[in-house]
Amino acid sequence: MRPLPSLCALLCLLGATLAAERPNILLILADDQGYGDVGAYNPASKIPTPHLDRLAAEGLRFTDGHTTSGVCTPSRYSPLTGRYHWRTRLQSGVLNGWSPPLIAPERLTLAGMLKAQGYRTACFGKWHLGMDWPTHGGAPVKTDDATDPADGVIGRFDYTRPIKDGPVDHGFETFFGISASLDMPPFAWIQDRRTTELPTATKKWLRTGPAGPKFEAIDVLPTLTDKVCAYVAERAADAKAGRPFFAYVPLPAPHTPIVPTKEWQGKSGLNPYADFVRQVDAEVGRMLATLEREGLARDTLVIFTSDNGCSPAADIDELIAKGHRPCGPLRGHKADLFEGGHRVPFLVRWPATVSPGVATQLVSQVDFLATFAALTGATLPANAGEDSISFLPVLRDRATPSPRTQLVSQSINGSFAYREGDWKLALCRGSGGWSAPKPGSAEEAKLPEFQLYDLAQDLGETRNLFPSEPERAAKMRAALEALIAR
Repeated sequence: MRPLPSLCALLCLLGATLAAERPNILLILADDQGYGDVGAYNPASKIPTPHLDRLAAEGLRFTDGHTTSGVCTPSRYSPLTGRYHWRTRLQSGVLNGWSPPLIAPERLTLAGMLKAQGYRTACFGKWHLGMDWPTHGGAPVKTDDATDPADGVIGRFDYTRPIKDGPVDHGFETFFGISASLDMPPFAWIQDRRTTELPTATKKWLRTGPAGPKFEAIDVLPTLTDKVCAYVAERAADAKAGRPFFAYVPLPAPHTPIVPTKEWQGKSGLNPYADFVRQVDAEVGRMLATLEREGLARDTLVIFTSDNGCSPAADIDELIAKGHRPCGPLRGHKADLFEGGHRVPFLVRWPATVSPGVATQLVSQVDFLATFAALTGATLPANAGEDSISFLPVLRDRATPSPRTQLVSQSINGSFAYREGDWKLALCRGSGGWSAPKPGSAEEAKLPEFQLYDLAQDLGETRNLFPSEPERAAKMRAALEALIAR
């Protein structure tokens, strides 16, 4: 028998005030797009992003917006649950395409909360939070190792049977997308609970695995945009009549495999990654154009952000040599505890309520649940969104001080960092990820045990103040340990 807290949550939500605002919500989460890969964040950018720049000009551009991790499974768990990912079994790394579900059955999600508020809910894109794939004989899958999916026993899965514990079991009425990253098998489209075709072929995009005969990586990004645009058009009449929609769009790009379509190949003049970033911008532009065509732009809250910083797969050194810095002024990149790992583009447009401008307040994607609950008048139960703090007051008045004064971040190897105001304490000697000084390296071994930075004075994290500020570091560490223990 399933636990009952979800029923209690629904009763709380249904009893919320009717006077709350109810905009449509389009939440777009890019995959591995760096802070400096949006022109509005990087005046020296060599990659044109006109649609994202327009979104920034028409909305609120947060300059201190964060994921909770430098990699992509944890930074999908936190936005959907309002809870830090390290409160689950996932203490480091990411899941694979066949991993068991990470979200507990009774856990209230962003989609479940909005559905209880009368929203239509849909997810289009990369899930990467685990699913209960049926197996021959019913043997459970236990591994989360992305380098050795499902213990290497690919043939154990029965693709003729429905998938359980996926998006449609966590608040979404419909799902169309892929199970994990585009370079992780199985390479197959999933519609709600089933693959759209049996993965009887074998294909390779970095990793080799079963694939749908018609599935091609290069088609995934434009196909998802087609689906989003069709959904918005389909829901337009209901939205205007008072039944709003929530569309969660976790894009698979510009993550590997870097596969821009023919239209975009070579368009950047830099490299394929830059071409792919240009295509992501164009796909977002198509979604925004659909909102305008359907008369929904004014009353739709659009958020564009990224799941972590730019990946080394972009060939960062080549881009820098050509004058483009994908992480802008930040140190590090994807997987790191440095700011380049988790400080990301964070754009919010809602013409009916949000005045355009720049917001310097500290915000995090883990705050979406509390923010959308406050927005719609929902009351979150005590066992939901434990780490989420509403930034709705900032959306209404960007002069409002940030309700969030502290934040926890994590790198791919599980190292922690703690923000308190402008101060950041990193509980590791180096990056905790893929940039130098790497974990276990001789370079890292020579460094102080921890790192302490005043980001207001040193955004590039060049001066470690831990040796000269031991008392501040000790207090911050104690506060982090208390938060973790809570």
